[in-house]
Amino acid sequence: MAGDRIDEITLLLEQAGQAHGRYEQTELKGVYDQQWSRWYAGYVVEQGISALLGHVVTVDQVAAFFASSNLDYEKIKPAVESWAHYTARRIQAEL
Repeated sequence: MAGDRIDEITLLLEQAGQAHGRYEQTELKGVYDQQWSRWYAGYVVEQGISALLGHVVTVDQVAAFFASSNLDYEKIKPAVESWAHYTARRIQAEL
């Protein structure tokens, strides 16, 4: 593993969220993207998440991870941290 990169992964996920919001508004005309996890995965893989993790990950791996991790995050009420930070911690520990 490439050390503690949680802050950098969190920032990458926040950037993905902003870019995906623009994508939903412009390309999908405001419609919720049912395939959001795959879109996010493509974005973070393209932007170098493998380098942050210290090993190669694929879009398929990351998309499946996002979908699963998001289900767990939604069960946390109230959430004590942002989705991006929660997911970054889990990515570094589990992916």
